[in-house]
Amino acid sequence: MTADMRVGTTESVGETRHVREPLLRHLVGAILRRARLSQGRTLQEVASTARMSTAYLSEVERGRKEASSEVLAAACAALGIRLVDLVAQAHDALAASAEHQQRVRVLTSTRDRSSAVRHVRSTSSSDVVALAA
Repeated sequence: MTADMRVGTTESVGETRHVREPLLRHLVGAILRRARLSQGRTLQEVASTARMSTAYLSEVERGRKEASSEVLAAACAALGIRLVDLVAQAHDALAASAEHQQRVRVLTSTRDRSSAVRHVRSTSSSDVVALAA
């Protein structure tokens, strides 16, 4: 599963489904990977330029490692991008995720034991309703 696929996933807690915010390490890793691939460069080439192991850069790109600011600065320098632009892109992705969460209402159904009627309740207020069977 890629970092992009994990963004906005849901998890069940009791009868309520919560939309998880994406982790910053997943967003940053995906941004670094897109930058590297758009330049047509290999992991080995960028890692060598950044003076880190290829395996470590791969882990950072996949969102498995929480990179320090020094590592991120080195990766950005190797890719010819500014750290502030990396952070801005991550901010934009987080903001878009938060906006999406506010627009989507996750409904759960409950069954009252005394009757066969199903009740639907909203876990938040919004304009868009998503139903799943």
